[in-house]
Amino acid sequence: MAEKKRAPAFSLAARAHSFRYALAGFSVLLTTQHNTWVHAAATILVVIAALTVSLPPLEWALLFLAIGMVWGMEAMNTAIELLADEISLEQRPRIGKAKDVAAFGVLAAAITALLIGMFVFLPHLLP
Repeated sequence: MAEKKRAPAFSLAARAHSFRYALAGFSVLLTTQHNTWVHAAATILVVIAALTVSLPPLEWALLFLAIGMVWGMEAMNTAIELLADEISLEQRPRIGKAKDVAAFGVLAAAITALLIGMFVFLPHLLP
């Protein structure tokens, strides 16, 4: 019977190093994906608007969840595109479908974030 490998011991240094990989991924998003510029601008505008109308904590939480959902989906979409392009740059129908599905994930998250934003902000903006 094969022996099970033990996970390496927990290390704060290793955890800190893993954050560098995540920040490198964020850099890849910002430098290679034009849609992330739109997400960044929207994030900044939403935070400024939220500060302007003095949102209560629960509404801030809803906005942060929506923002995180969009950024997370954009990251997954980009990862799928990069991996798919590494496999093959030629047109392959199933790879194209996988990319389309991942792109829809970003669209669905963005539409949901827009709706959440409307539910949060409209009561503060309408008399």
